[in-house]
Amino acid sequence: MFDQLSDRLQKVMKFLKGEGKITEKNMGEALKMIRMAFLEADVNYKVVKDFEARIKEKALHQEVLDSLTPGQQVIKIVRDELTSILGTTDKPLTFAGTPPSIFMLVGLQGSGKTTTCGKLAKWARGHGKNPLLVSFDLKRAAAQEQLKMIAGSLGLPFYEMTAVQMASPKAALGELMKETRNRGYDLLIVDTAGRLHVDDELMEELRLVKEILDPIEVVYVGDAMTGQDAVKSAQAFAERIGLTSIILTKLDGDARGGAALSIVSVTGKPIKFVGVGEKIDKLEVFHPDRMASRILGMGDILGLIEKAEEEADVQEAEDLARKIRRQEFTLEDFKKQISQLKKMGSLSGLLGHLPNVGPFKNLGQAEIDDRKVLHFEAIINSMTPEERLDPKIISGSRRQRIARGSGRPVHEVNQLLKQFMEMKSMMKKSAFQKILSSFK
Repeated sequence: MFDQLSDRLQKVMKFLKGEGKITEKNMGEALKMIRMAFLEADVNYKVVKDFEARIKEKALHQEVLDSLTPGQQVIKIVRDELTSILGTTDKPLTFAGTPPSIFMLVGLQGSGKTTTCGKLAKWARGHGKNPLLVSFDLKRAAAQEQLKMIAGSLGLPFYEMTAVQMASPKAALGELMKETRNRGYDLLIVDTAGRLHVDDELMEELRLVKEILDPIEVVYVGDAMTGQDAVKSAQAFAERIGLTSIILTKLDGDARGGAALSIVSVTGKPIKFVGVGEKIDKLEVFHPDRMASRILGMGDILGLIEKAEEEADVQEAEDLARKIRRQEFTLEDFKKQISQLKKMGSLSGLLGHLPNVGPFKNLGQAEIDDRKVLHFEAIINSMTPEERLDPKIISGSRRQRIARGSGRPVHEVNQLLKQFMEMKSMMKKSAFQKILSSFK
């Protein structure tokens, strides 16, 4: 999402690094470049104006001007202020001292609110919570069906409201809370009504539901792809309903990122999670400092490590390391590594966590076809166990058989074998780079 903004800001950083001394003139040029980059990214004008003023004040401070590396000092200031715009620190969700904790999710129709309920429940279960899902849309009983299906696909409990209960929401809440406590659920995630736009009827219904539920978290779910419309809607919800936090969906899209860079400043509420894909596990805790570093091309190695720790099989990793030391790496091992990469997400997304410097320079902008991962996996699956252990026995006729079995052309089979042999010979030097080049 932030590719265009990131490119522009990295040019500003490069410009500042090249200046031996910071002056009002070159700082003015840098600030103009930053201003244009933010405005083109659809960031709220007032946010841009305040951001520019704070940087100028701090960058022209005497301590910075007298520094041996004024350019680097200014870059640090830009990073700190960018982090401030995004929310300063990552703040975990608030849970009630006495269960159950009630999370009420609000937002416009089409923002991904219902799917986010499921994603949040899955995340909570993975962190030791026992969540219950419920839809509290007082107008449309059919609104329950989507959330019920999501809950079923995750193996999570769902509380179905009857038409009679919908007609008497206060009584329904009493029954719901009784069910929640009796069955030991410590987290209640509540989906609510949505509209295509903010209107008085929606706000009145949400005010009533909030009054009945008394939630510890009122979470606005906004579509990052809608830019400033998401910011305006969030501001309306904050003013008329009251919010505690924000979840931005579709942050993996190709929008310019203005919503993420405006919404915290405008609403005064932190972004706590971001949706980075349609799949139910594509919900990530939002870390403002890490996002600021990524936008400025400094990478997010911690985020990459966390992804690996969540998905990696420790025993498999140890076995792989041992095989690499002994030069026993096979196509079967390669297939296992492909499976691990698939669990961690798209290759393009993983590369986005790397710093745009040194050996990783421009890797984040590399055009990598994630379908190649599936193609390579299909090719390896079409090989016999003997062929996976010793690819040297794969003759021309075997290659044709493997191509037919995998549904891929012979030249892709040849490409995989060539890349594997090169990668194996260079394993001790730069295995990671070679694996990546296989998927370009």
